[in-house]
Amino acid sequence: MKSENIPAREIVNLLRQKDGIEVIELNVQIDHVHLVVWIPPKYAISSVMGYLKGKLAIRLFQRYERLGKRLWGRHLWSRGYCVSTNGINEEQIRQYVRWQEKKEKEIEKLQGNLFDEDRG
Repeated sequence: MKSENIPAREIVNLLRQKDGIEVIELNVQIDHVHLVVWIPPKYAISSVMGYLKGKLAIRLFQRYERLGKRLWGRHLWSRGYCVSTNGINEEQIRQYVRWQEKKEKEIEKLQGNLFDEDRG
């Protein structure tokens, strides 16, 4: 499944259903998601992550039936996630998310070129 098959707008739309949540940075890659989000204190972070992972998994399994067949027990997401409320510089995290996206594009371009050469 390519990264563009998991629409970033679905993640944003799901989070918009929760009042006050703001997506700051988002990078969807083939096997993981980087997300910097502002969550108001009225929500437990674990509840927001559970909501997001659960709703998005249901939508993906509905859209891509074979995905559920490939995953034993239909477990799409890992159990964990990284959270920082303070202590880690937010700008550094945002730069890391953008850097990951840039690196992913460079790798995709290189891999595409390698496979193109094999065809010739």
